[in-house]
Amino acid sequence: MAINENTEIEELIRNASGGVAAPPSAPSTGMQADDDDAGGLDIATLVLVARRSLLWLLLLVVLGVTASWLYLRYTKPVYQSVSLLKIDERAQAAEVGIADQIAPAAADKARTSKLAGEVELIKSNIIYRRLKDSLALDVNYYVQGTVLETELYNTSPFHVKYDISDVALYNRKFNLKFTGPRQFKLDVVGQGQSLGGVYALDQPITLPGIKLLVSGTKDLTEAAREADYHFTIQDESAVNAYLDKNLAVDIVNPDANTIQISFKDNSPTKARSIVDAIDQVYLKEKLFQKRLSTTLKTNFLNKTLDDNRKELQAAEDRLKAFTQANKTYDVQADAAALTTKLEKLEEDRLELEEKANLLASISRLINDESITTSENETVEQTIPAIAGLEDPQLAVTLNDLNGQQWDLRRLRRSSTEKTEAVQQREAGVAFTRNKIKRLLQQDQSLLRRQLALLGRQSDKLNALLDQKPTQGTELERLKRPVDLYGKSYLELFNTKIQFGIQQAGQIADFQILSPASPPAAPIFPSKLIAYAIGLVGGLLLGLGLIAVRYFMHNTVTNVRELERNTKASVLGIIPTYDKEKMEISRLVVDKNPKSAISESIRSIRTNLDFISSAKKKRLISVTSTISGEGKTFVTVNLAGIIALSGQRVIILDLDMRKPKVNLAFGAENTRGVSTILIERHTVQECIQPTNIESLQFISAGPTPPNPSELILSDRFDLMIQELFRTYDVILIDTPPVGLVTDGILIMRKADIPLYIVRADYSRKAFIKNMNRLMRSNNFTNMCTILNDAPAGAGYGYGYGYGYGYGYGYGAYGQGYYEEPVTKPLTFGQKLKKFLS
Repeated sequence: MAINENTEIEELIRNASGGVAAPPSAPSTGMQADDDDAGGLDIATLVLVARRSLLWLLLLVVLGVTASWLYLRYTKPVYQSVSLLKIDERAQAAEVGIADQIAPAAADKARTSKLAGEVELIKSNIIYRRLKDSLALDVNYYVQGTVLETELYNTSPFHVKYDISDVALYNRKFNLKFTGPRQFKLDVVGQGQSLGGVYALDQPITLPGIKLLVSGTKDLTEAAREADYHFTIQDESAVNAYLDKNLAVDIVNPDANTIQISFKDNSPTKARSIVDAIDQVYLKEKLFQKRLSTTLKTNFLNKTLDDNRKELQAAEDRLKAFTQANKTYDVQADAAALTTKLEKLEEDRLELEEKANLLASISRLINDESITTSENETVEQTIPAIAGLEDPQLAVTLNDLNGQQWDLRRLRRSSTEKTEAVQQREAGVAFTRNKIKRLLQQDQSLLRRQLALLGRQSDKLNALLDQKPTQGTELERLKRPVDLYGKSYLELFNTKIQFGIQQAGQIADFQILSPASPPAAPIFPSKLIAYAIGLVGGLLLGLGLIAVRYFMHNTVTNVRELERNTKASVLGIIPTYDKEKMEISRLVVDKNPKSAISESIRSIRTNLDFISSAKKKRLISVTSTISGEGKTFVTVNLAGIIALSGQRVIILDLDMRKPKVNLAFGAENTRGVSTILIERHTVQECIQPTNIESLQFISAGPTPPNPSELILSDRFDLMIQELFRTYDVILIDTPPVGLVTDGILIMRKADIPLYIVRADYSRKAFIKNMNRLMRSNNFTNMCTILNDAPAGAGYGYGYGYGYGYGYGYGAYGQGYYEEPVTKPLTFGQKLKKFLS
């Protein structure tokens, strides 16, 4: 196990919160705040906290289950008796038929309202009064048990009759204890004083404000006389409150018209009796109500039918008057016919316009004399649509003009314009062209008259069509009352007939589908739920404890936490040394060169070689935040590993206030660094040997009053230079930087400053101090080591064979070690190791 050293917690917390004071030559201590810790969930730390809290988790689960058991043990069980009623469909139809006929869409709502009314009837004072007349609910009998009292419903060994004149005696506890076969002691507190005495069964008892008569029952046995009893007399308000609290009436299925009646009580027999009694008194009440409502319903149906008949006749008269006035009964069909006519008129108009356009084109061509007299073109060539003309006279005239043009063209080929024949042909063409013009004017005039007639017809039809929406709306408005009153009249008439048939054989309008049965098990408390709540509660409390311990966990536990929170390079981890219990730091790598701790320090040595591979001479300082983090142990064993590699190494103990290096080697501290710096001794006089030939050390020497001034002196630098002439590596064990500033002065002179963090010992605030120290002093080459790391705290993995040999890989280096074969652990040892 790693060494345990005395800690100075109060000074640590003060320095952790306020920072490390720099020496006079250092930069100002007004540093910036450290960066926040990296966010996210640290799984390794959470697992560690969970393992350490496993016993607490199990204890809380056991406590939760125990609390559930105690709750079940000392809680009165509650039983529930249930019956299921179905409202008869025929009676239901008679009740809600009127609503169905008037508004079919509201049938479901009316049915639900009817069932809700039945629920309120069952829970009303009407049923309560009938119930109290059939059951004796005013006197309750109890027997006292070991922990809880039990109500004796119909099993009491005695029965009480009473006459109370003082209302203050209601709801009081009357204690009764049998003192003999037919004697008992009665005790009650009333009117501010204790009343009672010893009485005999069937003896009238007269007390202030009350008269009692106690008689025995068939349950009065010799064993029953040994128990302690009491009874209470409830007034009407107390009984009503009891019924309201425990009675539940629910609509199970509105479509099936089913209602469930349930009652809860600590006595299963009493709960069943009350539910049975409610079913019976509800039956009697319903029959009474049905007989009372028959006449009212019949009168209502007759009056509604008469009113509906009058409204229907008035609506039919209004519809008849509208139909006669507008000559229509189907506005939509009339509108469709008008639309068809308008479409036909539009087609005719387009056809006439097409003809008009054709005639206009022909008129323009006929008026163009250049075409009609052209030698190259004829009318047939210029007007190809002649065949489409519907006027036969115009078509014949155009054909004549075309023939005259062809004849004139042939004649011009052989005659001149001056000849008589040519002139005659030209005169004929001109005459025919004028005739065509007259015919075109007549046709165009006819088309215009036809178009005007079509326009007037279209306007008339559009006017009629515009009136149809208003007529349709009015017609629909008049039809709706007729349809509504007609349908309502028929439905009401059918309802009256059905109602009359139903009244001929009137019976109760409900059925008991499921009578009240004795409760087999209590509904409260539920053992399963109680134990589940206890188990879950214990688990939640355990998980809450784990969460609290995780968030309050303020020490570094593994290398992941160290890497995530520090800005310094992590050289490696040193596992827990469990070979022997050490009160002080000692050199152990020379005795166990193949152990896991030796391999881990070799890995650190290898990483140091990579960091300072260019230097042959190295000055390495080792410090920590407070005492007890293992810097002396790391210094001594790291020096031993380096010395075993063939280099000459010397250790300087500069922790002058609390020197420990000499204790690690079992040497004296009469002379050392302090006497060298004051020039009382030389370096050679203070060098002390160790078990390793190439490793020596210089102890701190007597504690001086001014360690910081000695370190800042030129003599310290001369001492280092002198040592470098002989040694390859100088390791300096510095004071904790969280307590004094000496360590900072030495770290500035070191090639590689090492910062020791101890697992499960160093607080996370120390890492902030280290980051602040690096930033304020520009320690870019600072490295850190995780000391005393338990198994699983690093990234290493291992595998072994059953012959006593194993091979392991450290976090940053690798090696092998040989361990003796150990005996298998017992189950208790394994559990203890797992929980630790």
